Amino acid sequence: MAQSKELYDAILNGDAKKAHAATEAALAAGAVPLQLITESMVPAMDEVGRLFEAEEYFVPELLLAGRAMRSALEILRPLMTASGQKLATRVVIGTVKGDLHDIGKNIVGSMLEGSGFEVIDLGSDVSPEKFVSAVMEQKPQIVCMSALLTVTMPAMKTTIDALTTAGVRTNVKVLIGGAPVTSQYAKEIGADGYSENASGAVGLVRNLLAVA
Repeated sequence: MAQSKELYDAILNGDAKKAHAATEAALAAGAVPLQLITESMVPAMDEVGRLFEAEEYFVPELLLAGRAMRSALEILRPLMTASGQKLATRVVIGTVKGDLHDIGKNIVGSMLEGSGFEVIDLGSDVSPEKFVSAVMEQKPQIVCMSALLTVTMPAMKTTIDALTTAGVRTNVKVLIGGAPVTSQYAKEIGADGYSENASGAVGLVRNLLAVA
């Protein structure tokens, strides 16, 4: 990782400008885009997750690290597309219908993206129909749903039911999260998993993919 140590450090320190510059420097030195992701960005975001679990990092640090990571991805994405390179796993993520909160969802999306997954972010207040369309069109392996309000939690079950009705439920693993959500609720509505924080979501996605 010597050639992209600067990129690793920039993401770990949440410095978007340095991450952008380090990415350009590494590419100029001959680094391959996918190599930068797997050897520098993924390890950096893994370390960010570890620090968060250890309560050495908090939400502001997660947001800054995510922003730094995205500044690097902005350079790498078009290069990967042009060369035909693809990330191994695609994740569709969104906050369910009726809920406009997106900070938690954004952190999870950033952590997943920084961990080497392709993330399709549907935004907030996402209807079951939009989730279904995204699954049919984008063909992800994982669907992540977030809810911050107790009154919007039923939309998670409605969305899972809509995926079942559309005949695509068996094509994806469904993960849910958010302040009022519990592992028991995940079981009740037929979700495949639940996480209470962003770093846990990354581990859960990896575990589900390993089982699949």
